Amino acid sequence: MTMKTPIAKILFVALCLLAGISPLAARVTMPKVFTDNLVLQQQSQVPIWGKATPNQEVTITTSWDKQTCKVRADQAGKWRVNVQTPAGSSTPYTITISDGKALTLKNILIGEVWVCSGQSNMEMPLAGWGKVNNYEQEIADADYPQIRLLQVEKNTSTQPLDDLKGTDAGWQVCSPATVGEFSSVAYFFGRNLYKNLNVPIGLINTSWGGTIAEAWTSGESLSEMPDFRPKVEELASRSEEELQKKYEQDLKVWQEATFKLDAGSVNRWENATFNDGDWQTMPLPGVWEEKGLEEFDGIVWFRKTVNIPAAWAGKELVLNLGMVDDDDITYFDGVKIGETRGYNANRSYRIPAKQVKTGKATITVRVTDTGGEGGFWGEPSALSLDVAANKKEAMALAGEWKYKVAVSKKDMKPQPVSVTGNPNRPTLLYNAMIHPLLPYTVQGAIWYQGEANVERAEQYRTLFPLLIQDWRKSFGPNLAFYFVQLAYFMDEKRQPEESAWAELRDAQLHTLTLDNTGMAVTIDIGEASDIHPKNKQDVGVRLALAARANTYKQNVAFSGPIYQSHSIEGNTIRIKFSHTHQGLKSKGNAKLTGFAIAGPDHKYYWADAVIAGNEVVVSSPKVKFPVAVRYAWGDNPACNLYNGADLPASPFQTVK
Repeated sequence: MTMKTPIAKILFVALCLLAGISPLAARVTMPKVFTDNLVLQQQSQVPIWGKATPNQEVTITTSWDKQTCKVRADQAGKWRVNVQTPAGSSTPYTITISDGKALTLKNILIGEVWVCSGQSNMEMPLAGWGKVNNYEQEIADADYPQIRLLQVEKNTSTQPLDDLKGTDAGWQVCSPATVGEFSSVAYFFGRNLYKNLNVPIGLINTSWGGTIAEAWTSGESLSEMPDFRPKVEELASRSEEELQKKYEQDLKVWQEATFKLDAGSVNRWENATFNDGDWQTMPLPGVWEEKGLEEFDGIVWFRKTVNIPAAWAGKELVLNLGMVDDDDITYFDGVKIGETRGYNANRSYRIPAKQVKTGKATITVRVTDTGGEGGFWGEPSALSLDVAANKKEAMALAGEWKYKVAVSKKDMKPQPVSVTGNPNRPTLLYNAMIHPLLPYTVQGAIWYQGEANVERAEQYRTLFPLLIQDWRKSFGPNLAFYFVQLAYFMDEKRQPEESAWAELRDAQLHTLTLDNTGMAVTIDIGEASDIHPKNKQDVGVRLALAARANTYKQNVAFSGPIYQSHSIEGNTIRIKFSHTHQGLKSKGNAKLTGFAIAGPDHKYYWADAVIAGNEVVVSSPKVKFPVAVRYAWGDNPACNLYNGADLPASPFQTVK
């Protein structure tokens, strides 16, 4: 027996097709920030928005108050309404949206929502490449169904986007199964809030390692800074395809010019027969700033001679180099086997079987670094030469390599930067990873970034406050903004020094002049040899303390001592601090360290520093007429000033 299709249904489908509308497309669609398990900001008028059939009426029903509101989609199918949320609670709710076919969002909680952003120290997961302190136990204990996690997928765009590229499975209930690859700083921040506020917490992690602050700022705001206006205008005036074509042309010109400057390229240092007897040695892995090439950017060549066993002859091999900062070209016995651009890409190159012969073979790596750290980084196990068919047959390559500097960045023209896949261009991350979240209601933002801007601290003094104000234009003027001051890193210096890292920390400190901001000082919990310190628990807690004190008005100490003012008294300088909570102290009651003092010549000497109530008196027999003091001023300063709440003092200088 055949079933006849009702004539009315046939006519409906025909009319839809004639109008260019699929009858199956009537169901509303929601942006990726709206999924099951989401958290909405409590006691707020929160926007809910999406798409439906153009000009179709959409109804939105919220289960917490059983209220239904209606809105008509515009000609593009877009619609938006505001709904009132109640006080936060553990009760799960639903939202049903319908334009004739219903969509229901389930297991919704009402609580506190925070955006978590920045570069790799915010991105750093509990497990994965991060492996924070005690990560296995932390993951096992992460059974907090009232905490919800939204991981924003990485994406770039030259124009503001309306939706995220993706969020994997959307909002996730925090559990040992979901937390391992989530931001550790965000998780520890949220966990502390949850334990002390007793309301659900929603965390939106939108971060990307190695990224610059201007990438997270809108073009409209960046145009106010002359440094960025031309770049913003260029991005706005050309398509990505046009920009990429121009980049490829510019890169070819740059490579040709650089080749002529590079003694290694000119003299073929990759050749197996090249005599490297006068080259120096460097233990790898490790960034070269810590291995004898301090503050060097440019091109460095590395070579290592290995002995290929007879059993490996004629077999395909795999050369693993781990991470190389920034770009590399790699050779095996003078033959190029691969090249990669980008500091965060793993290098693994295949060596054809016909190239593999018994006896000595030379591995040569040409490394180009255009800023920040340079060289090889990661675990020693990442450096190896393996038999492709049997990874158990492997040769460790960690240890001494020969190296030679070819050309300094100072002698090179600036390297062109690609738009495609490269987040480090102005506005690209704001457009693709912040703008699509709007106008989702959030309480505040936490931020851990600065390493990528460390060579431009003076500019950061304007750029960072601009970013905060920019986000307040987007999320609302009352957006709370709490950030992490950079931890210590690299080798400790014996004498007072100038420091780009100290300058960046000082720029962060001065950003506290903006209302509704707070700073987590982490100068005491860095790691000299790792730009990604493993103690992310204290970072999250210190950010949470700032939020609890300032946003939630809890009576807790939230900051270490902050420089307030100074007075010159003869041959001493007296420093006054705020946030001295229960008095100043040195860690372990040891002698105060980290203070340096200068006279009219502005040459700094280590100083004697004595606590006097809520002040510190600084002097040195080498400085008779002092004019300035610095504290914790260096890449990795030895410093130990705290307050009674065991929170460290921020680095500072009394004059700029």
